[in-house]
Amino acid sequence: MTTDHSFSRRGFLGVLAAGTLAGCSTTMPGGSAPMPARITRPIGPPSDAELQVMYGPVEDGGYLIPAIPYQQIDPQFYRQRVADRTGEAPGTVVVDTPSRLLYVIEPGGTAMRYGVGIGRDGFAWQGDGIIHWRQAWPRWKPPNEMVARQPSLAKYSIANGGMEPGLKNPLGARALYIFQNGEDTLYRLHGNPEWKSIGKAVSSGCVRLMNQDVIDLYQRVPAKAKIVVYQ
Repeated sequence: MTTDHSFSRRGFLGVLAAGTLAGCSTTMPGGSAPMPARITRPIGPPSDAELQVMYGPVEDGGYLIPAIPYQQIDPQFYRQRVADRTGEAPGTVVVDTPSRLLYVIEPGGTAMRYGVGIGRDGFAWQGDGIIHWRQAWPRWKPPNEMVARQPSLAKYSIANGGMEPGLKNPLGARALYIFQNGEDTLYRLHGNPEWKSIGKAVSSGCVRLMNQDVIDLYQRVPAKAKIVVYQ
């Protein structure tokens, strides 16, 4: 098991490089979640029995999400509880882009950690924001700039109403939408059916998680949670 990656906020310059994030735009609001509770479960990597449950098939929203062959994924990217090394307040979401890790900070000095894949758009923004919207089984609406580059996506354009929710939708089972100063950054945390992309830099999208993990994340993130993104 690879040990936890830590990082220091002192090394973050605080420069907000808000860019045009082309791959994961959509506009549907979502609900809220409670503040994380204090955890009593010990810190440590999940057992094989736990992994079988965590990444087994899931029926959700009328869709059957297939099991993930977690044995083919680097164990450092398994969902697991770790010591909090971020210094952020409970309820904060932290994305450590270089390490391909995402944290939800819990009371009592722990954090739930997830492995992520970073798309091209996931490198275009950094700083502090608010998770303003949350959506289960969102529609995917590639922006006009992306459709211009890939005309085959025209049928999913904003004008045409986007792609229906489902197992093939690039946003997966959940999406969380990041705002800053009241404006949409177009930066997203979202699910994705392509589990092989976890831990990698991929061609499109923002910050993608396995569908089983994004469902778990969605349940843990409080309403209007703060998010900090490090590049």
